[in-house]
Amino acid sequence: MKISQWLHSTGKYLAERRPGAGRLDAEAILKHVTGRDRVSLYREADTEINTELEAHLLPLVERRAGGEPLAYIIGSKEFMGLEFAVSPAVLIPRPETEMMVEKAVELLKGVSIPVRAGQVIADVGTGSGAVAVSIAVLFQGVRVYAVDISGKALEVSRQNAATHGVGDRVQFLEGNLLDPLAEIIGVEGRLDLVTANLPYIPSADIPFLMADVREHEPRLALDGGEDGLEQYRRLVPRAGELLSDGGYLLMEIAPGQGKAMRAILGQTWAVEVLEDLAGRERLVIAKKY
Repeated sequence: MKISQWLHSTGKYLAERRPGAGRLDAEAILKHVTGRDRVSLYREADTEINTELEAHLLPLVERRAGGEPLAYIIGSKEFMGLEFAVSPAVLIPRPETEMMVEKAVELLKGVSIPVRAGQVIADVGTGSGAVAVSIAVLFQGVRVYAVDISGKALEVSRQNAATHGVGDRVQFLEGNLLDPLAEIIGVEGRLDLVTANLPYIPSADIPFLMADVREHEPRLALDGGEDGLEQYRRLVPRAGELLSDGGYLLMEIAPGQGKAMRAILGQTWAVEVLEDLAGRERLVIAKKY
C-alpha cells in the first residue's frame, strides 16, 4: 500500500471509529514513526509502506481508534510554537492556555510590572511545564518556580525545560499549590507574578467530558471539586501573601466561572476576566493592591 493510500484509508477508519479523529491523526502517527515531516510524506506519496513499517503503525492507529489522545500516542504536543513532551501523567496543553503565557510575557516586559533584574514568577500546577517553560523561553530575565503535587508530572516538566534550554532558570518543586515555594523564599511579597492552570471542572461534570479526556487524562488535573474552584479558593490567599504589591495572579477558568472568581478574590484585588477567541471566559487577571 502506498503512503497516499494508507493516509486515505487510515484517516477514514479513524473518523468512523472516533469522533474528532481522522486524516490529520493518521498523518501525525506516520510522521512520528517515520521521522518525516508533512511535506516529505506528500512528496513521497507513491512510496510503498512495507510490512515492517505497517507493523509499527497498526498498534498506534488502534490506540487512537480506541480513544487514546493523539498527544499521548506520539508523546508530544505543540504549545506556543514549541514541542512539549507529554505523558498520561500530565494534562495535554491546550491552545486556549496560550492566552496566559502571552499575558504573562506582556506584564513582565513592563506594560504593568516594572522591569527589573531578577523578576520572580511561580507557575502553580505546572504539569508538562508548558506555561513555565514557555515564559522562560520568551522572557530571558525571569526566574521561574514551577510547582506540582505530582512527582511524575514534574519528571515530564523537567525534561521539557532541559529540551528548550531553560533548565537553569526553572526550578521544579513538588508540593501543594504555593506551599513548597513559601518554604524556599521565606519572605512575603517576593513574587512578581503567579500563573495557575489548576483543575477547574466541577466534579459532577467529569462524567460528561469527552471520552478521550475523561478516560485518559489525569483526573487530578481535571477535578476542581463541587463548583470547580476548590483549588483556587486555597491558592488566592497564599498568592496574596507572596506577591509583591502590584504583582499579578493569572488563573485559567472554565466559561461561566468569572463571577464566582471575582467573589473569591474580593476587594483586595483589581480583577479582569478575559474571553478566549470563542468568546468564552477563560483567563482571570488579578492585580494585588
